[in-house]
Amino acid sequence: MAFKRLVRFAIGDRVSYGDLLSVNGGTYEVRRLTGDPFTKLQPTEDIMQVEKLLCPIERTPIIILVGLNYQSHVNEAKLNIPKYPPIFVKPADALAGPFDTIDIHPDAREMLDYEGELTVVVGRDAKNISEEDALDYVLGYTAGNDLSARNFQVPEASGMQFGYSKSFDQFGPIGHTIVAASEIPDPQDLRLVTRVNGKLKQQSSTGDMIWSVRQIVSHLSRGMALCKGTVIMTGTPAGVGFFTKEFLQAGDVVEVEIEGVASVKNEIRYP
Repeated sequence: MAFKRLVRFAIGDRVSYGDLLSVNGGTYEVRRLTGDPFTKLQPTEDIMQVEKLLCPIERTPIIILVGLNYQSHVNEAKLNIPKYPPIFVKPADALAGPFDTIDIHPDAREMLDYEGELTVVVGRDAKNISEEDALDYVLGYTAGNDLSARNFQVPEASGMQFGYSKSFDQFGPIGHTIVAASEIPDPQDLRLVTRVNGKLKQQSSTGDMIWSVRQIVSHLSRGMALCKGTVIMTGTPAGVGFFTKEFLQAGDVVEVEIEGVASVKNEIRYP
């Protein structure tokens, strides 16, 4: 593996992948990589000081979302656990960077919500893979925020079809880095924290997940091509704004951290 902590950055007009070596204040020390994470990356001798990180992948074919995947969230929603994980999708243009300002359409502002999530990036094409082999297809892990316009998600508006409420442009920021799968021995033993304007909103362990990463990846590959570059947001714990009645407003800053792995920090803007 050419990286432990994959990042993407720009210096001038040149955009490159890199392996994040250290963080010094607001500066990132990065070893520049050549190539592409879904074909082949090669390390170079170039050690660079970078001030801003971009979305850690250039594009995705699709963002797949898993609903009701934390026992704490099931409890707060007062719902039963279904036989299979509920699956929604975001389109490719929902992908955003870890520090991007998120512009919110006027019709999506009324009940704008956050969902901090452990996020998986698929490294190679998969189909009909077993749970035992599932993690072999994972490029790495990162943090993500499944932004949701709840006013389009409530049953009277959606008919219980939740995808549209989550599909606005930039509604899927991920990053700041993708930690190689080989560096995470157990994705079910990670700490997730979400803060809004510095105030703690969600705090959980991925051990509270109902369906593990292995089970999710295997399930999604059943009879369906799970393409390299696919982003999987694996569900959110208790504490979302819908149940606290504290929705996001212009100027709010949402931080999602997977401890020791990655974090995103995005400001909400009404353009």
